[in-house]
Amino acid sequence: MQQKSLSYVYTLLIVSMALWGGTWVAGRVLAQSMHPMTAAFLRFTVASLGLLIMCYRSQGGMPKIPRDKILPVIFLGATGVFTYSYFFFHGLQTTNAGRAALIVACIPVCISIISAIFFKEKFGPVRIIGALTSLIGVSVVIADGNPLALLSGGVSRGDFMILGCVASWTAYSLGGRAVMKSVPPLSAVAWSSIAGTVMLFPAALSEGLMADIMRARLIDWGCILYLGALATSLAYFWYYEAISIIGASRAGIFINTVPVFAVIMGFLLLGEPIHLTLITGGLMVVTGVYLTNKP
Repeated sequence: MQQKSLSYVYTLLIVSMALWGGTWVAGRVLAQSMHPMTAAFLRFTVASLGLLIMCYRSQGGMPKIPRDKILPVIFLGATGVFTYSYFFFHGLQTTNAGRAALIVACIPVCISIISAIFFKEKFGPVRIIGALTSLIGVSVVIADGNPLALLSGGVSRGDFMILGCVASWTAYSLGGRAVMKSVPPLSAVAWSSIAGTVMLFPAALSEGLMADIMRARLIDWGCILYLGALATSLAYFWYYEAISIIGASRAGIFINTVPVFAVIMGFLLLGEPIHLTLITGGLMVVTGVYLTNKP
């Protein structure tokens, strides 16, 4: 029974990661034709509606949340929706989908490091080596094969924005750990999505929300529906459900499959080149993530 349950969880995680891999391609398309906060607002409007429908079908009404969890859920909306979206769409204006996904692949390492510092999780020599390997791999990707160039040239604006995604999602994952102790995954995701959407609305208006809606192409609406209904409503729920069963660190290790899907989709759908430095840095990131989260 336990093995069957774990197989079910792992299947959900793999499908979620595939959907998230596709978000980099869809986000890249939207970032070229729509203002960032407008795209984010439309994405999470669709996501919130989808999550509410799921709540009504599974719970028979609006998801309930304890009063003492309202502020933590708002924190999840601020980190996992508002700030992540800001960095996500601004970063993809200038950074390729596969490259961005490889940078974000170091999230499990960041989760493990923060968990070791604040939650006293074990962080021995193997995990330290893994963390260093992963972070060096990210620097190889960002610096196109020469990490020392970062000392003189710095980080490009697009890559810096994607690093903001890393910080936002790390906070979102660890913040969800506390919320998930008393709030069901679907309720937590629904309310955090709604909270984040409310935060996004003023920013979208200031960027010209209505004008963006009027000139949106059919492919833009397809990307919005994909991002909102599949990659957010379903994938966020499955991710939190996995965290509630196997924990943040073990669920987070699956994020290292996201760049694999993203690089392949970016190559097939957007014609993005796959350089040797991208492969080398990506392998270092994946290896580091494995070592960091190895049982």
